[in-house]
Amino acid sequence: MVTFVEGPVRVSVPATSANLGPGFDSLGIALDLRDELEAEVLAEGLAVSVDGAGAADVPLDESHLVVRAMRAGFEVMGAQPPGLRLSCRNVIPHARGLGSSSAAIVAGVTLARGLVAGGSLLVGDGVLFDLAARLEGHPDNVAPAYFGGFAISGHDDDGFWSVPSAVDPRVGVVVFVPPTAVSTEVARGLLPDMVPHAEAAADAGRTALLVAALAGQPEQLWRATRDFLHQEHRRPAMPESLALVDDLRAGGVPAVVSGAGPTVLAFTEGPDVTPASAQRLLERCPAHWQAHHLAVDHEGVRTVEVSPPTRGN
Repeated sequence: MVTFVEGPVRVSVPATSANLGPGFDSLGIALDLRDELEAEVLAEGLAVSVDGAGAADVPLDESHLVVRAMRAGFEVMGAQPPGLRLSCRNVIPHARGLGSSSAAIVAGVTLARGLVAGGSLLVGDGVLFDLAARLEGHPDNVAPAYFGGFAISGHDDDGFWSVPSAVDPRVGVVVFVPPTAVSTEVARGLLPDMVPHAEAAADAGRTALLVAALAGQPEQLWRATRDFLHQEHRRPAMPESLALVDDLRAGGVPAVVSGAGPTVLAFTEGPDVTPASAQRLLERCPAHWQAHHLAVDHEGVRTVEVSPPTRGN
């Protein structure tokens, strides 16, 4: 019989950027920009609170994406709690191409496992990753959100899979986040059903080069991030983003659209020490946009220790 833990469980999950130029639906990297969520089993009812990104837009009922992911996680473990309290402190921008939906799903299934006594013995990481990818529909953001780092992922007859790949410690990113959103559905709707064989071959070569460049040859990142499949087709939905990509790349900066956009990601040095090149990138942030200099996150989703309540004498 499944039993639930007493008290809250808290998790932290990173933002992610997928595609990274040529790696359409297959490459993703975790970034050190984290949502924090806390959940607790109640005797009855559902209480959802959200602060930060998306707070004014997301539902506060069973249709909330984290709640739906938690319900799916509980279902895998064979039990649903009588009631739930969920609080979210969101930092990852919504509908900007930084993996907010994958972060919500990964956080939800992880919270569900944490709320079940012995949950990690009932379902392992592979099961939860597969569940999260099925809920999202594709694994390119889910894999780095769950496992951290740089992930190559996909789907075949055996299910969803993910393979980690190294990231040179010199590599960091600057993300340029515009004030307006673009939905993934709109961005995908602009893609053609077929592409020329020569462009597909060129994209495959750049994808392979990108794996090598991130692993230890960052001087190849500009060449490796050249995309032939999807970014140009999405220009009508995000002209300012593609104009920024064009401008940065013309100056030798390895810049791409992050995920389905409209955020722009530029590879640079890590933020432990902000070098002049990264500072110059930050200064190129368009008016009314936000820029963040971020490290690559190597942890993925993590459960945060919750201090027990202090009892009086």
